Amino acid sequence: MTPLPPLPEIRSTVRVVSLPLATRFRGVEHREAALIEGPEGWAEFSPFVEYRDDEAATWLSAALDFAYVAQPAPLRAEIPVNATMPAVPAERVPDVLARYDGCRTVKVKVAEAGQSLADEIARVRAVRAAMGPEGRIRIDANGGWNVDEAEHAAHALAEFDLEYLEQPCATVDELAELRERLHRWDLPIAADESVRKAQDPLAVARAEAADLIVVKAQPLGGVRRALEIVAEAGLPAVVSSALDTSIGLSQGAALAAALPSLEFDCGLGTASLLAADVVADPLVPRGGAIPVGRIAPDPALLDAHAAPADRRDWWMARIQRCHAVLESRGAV
Repeated sequence: MTPLPPLPEIRSTVRVVSLPLATRFRGVEHREAALIEGPEGWAEFSPFVEYRDDEAATWLSAALDFAYVAQPAPLRAEIPVNATMPAVPAERVPDVLARYDGCRTVKVKVAEAGQSLADEIARVRAVRAAMGPEGRIRIDANGGWNVDEAEHAAHALAEFDLEYLEQPCATVDELAELRERLHRWDLPIAADESVRKAQDPLAVARAEAADLIVVKAQPLGGVRRALEIVAEAGLPAVVSSALDTSIGLSQGAALAAALPSLEFDCGLGTASLLAADVVADPLVPRGGAIPVGRIAPDPALLDAHAAPADRRDWWMARIQRCHAVLESRGAV
């Protein structure tokens, strides 16, 4: 266990930013993040604003681990990444894909509130038309369907040759039932929220409710903890992000680089969804990949995109509360 850095030391380096999005995502048009500098470099703390302190504290643990502790040695110098398609109308698909240079895989958001399955079929059809027969398409429902809805959607989307379904249902039991129903279709199930938001991230593997898992460095407590979860689950892993700045994406890239096996393109291309970033050379996909390595924010960009004073105060108070949670746990 790593000793918890003192709160005043952490607070002295924090920069809070608010970055505009190129496309509305998760119902927001700006992404807020707190960046922290430690002896090993810069890290990101950016749990979504609705997350409770006990959950957000794990994200702070990940940031402090990345900023203060040397990370596992990388096994690869670059990470192949997928494009992420928000729940946009079908006619906007080409514009979004144009932001992802060389990506051969697209993750399409579905099960969006207020949209119909017909809307989502049209979006996936537009992605398939743009990517051609060799492109890979995965869909992500963020647990938005029940088992019957997910089975119906899987059949309706079968013509588009999906790579896998990501978190089609909310619970482990539902995922297990759906996986059994879809067995003859040879359509893999990926678990995301059932890993990163679960009290027991290995429950989905024990229940044989998924064929692969999606792991994220921040929500799981850092690179090394995520590597432990992948090893214990014994399932292929896809490394993804949570709409991070390029600093956060570098944390995800460190995780992907340290995995013994990397079978799938990773969801680390989401800097393409930002209209601005904190580094001069953002980690947007080039040739379908992003590089591995430490990066630092540009001071001018930190100033240009500094969050308003009230939002900075909100994040500083959140860091203080989450630090107290980590103190109660005994270490980072």
